[in-house]
Amino acid sequence: MKRLCTICARSGSKGVINKNIRELAGKPLLAYSILQARASQLFDAIAVSSDCDKFLRLANHWGAEYLIKRPDFLATDEAPKIPVIQHCLKSVEEVSKMNFDVIVDLDVTSPLRYISDIKEVIDLLETKQVSNVITGTPARRSPYFNLVEINGQGGVQLSKPLSKPIFRRQDAPKSYDMNASIYAWKKEVLIQSQTVFHEDTLLYIMPAERSVDIDSELDFQFVELLMKKRGDYDGSNIL
Repeated sequence: MKRLCTICARSGSKGVINKNIRELAGKPLLAYSILQARASQLFDAIAVSSDCDKFLRLANHWGAEYLIKRPDFLATDEAPKIPVIQHCLKSVEEVSKMNFDVIVDLDVTSPLRYISDIKEVIDLLETKQVSNVITGTPARRSPYFNLVEINGQGGVQLSKPLSKPIFRRQDAPKSYDMNASIYAWKKEVLIQSQTVFHEDTLLYIMPAERSVDIDSELDFQFVELLMKKRGDYDGSNIL
């Protein structure tokens, strides 16, 4: 069974300029996912997809084996991620002459994952024989208890009220935040997908301290602090 790791690194970040290559704890953010994929020894190929030649050169420096130039229509703010991964898969298969069975995408902006997280996600996918696996962390707000919406009349209501009200968050059904860390698919599912949600999609649960998705200056500072605290900057020594 052949596995491809994809890492998608668009250059046009608006919230934090060039965040995918911004230095974090001594390395560009992009480097962490590449190093984790290499250290895991789980993949037959590691590919980085980007619209920017500078990003691709950097990816090559840190060990990516396949550098996929993304077409402009897949590099806009509105472009969904799944077509980007599909394009990357197709391009790598054409160049490498390999056919992959499993595709695992590591999100650049979630560098706190461990190697063991990647391994467990792949094990779930391959042993349970499901379409795909996504990752998440226990939600800080519950749609059944303290996550609210403004309704059509301007009032406030619970996002997902229960037929019988609850008065403690602990009594609410468990909810999870997708943490944008790891996505794994069987190839035959990915090439036909427009969504990450299928009838048999499984969730791999990660703790909050490995689930920070960098989207702001504060996130950068927080992630760097956590990296320094655990003493392993890219998770490659935590198997």
